Amino acid sequence: QVQLVESGGGLVQAGGSLRLSCAASGRTLSTYVMGWFRQAPGKEREFVGCITSPGGNTHYADSVKGRVTISRDNAKNMVYLDMNNLKPEDTAVYYCAAKNGNIMGTMAKWYDYWGQGTQVTVSS
Repeated sequence: QVQLVESGGGLVQAGGSLRLSCAASGRTLSTYVMGWFRQAPGKEREFVGCITSPGGNTHYADSVKGRVTISRDNAKNMVYLDMNNLKPEDTAVYYCAAKNGNIMGTMAKWYDYWGQGTQVTVSS
């Protein structure tokens, strides 16, 4: 079992930045692909990006490409989502998730473990 806890969400003005963190416990994250998803009210959960291990290869959704960066520190069992130039449409609950194996995944159903989410609100 892997337990994931997100933090770092909050209220930010459009154009601002946030760093979300995901802390894992229970198992080392080094054998998991880590993903970030988000869900806005009334919408389906949406892929934001993911990062493999080892290698640290990343893949991002077109809606956030160029504005977000995912990184990981396997020694600390941490994953990060750095978001810049935030827009009101980025407002959502952000979730980190862990996927067994080393194949990237863009669909929520492929992920095995989820955090409880952290709210990000971007004001215009």
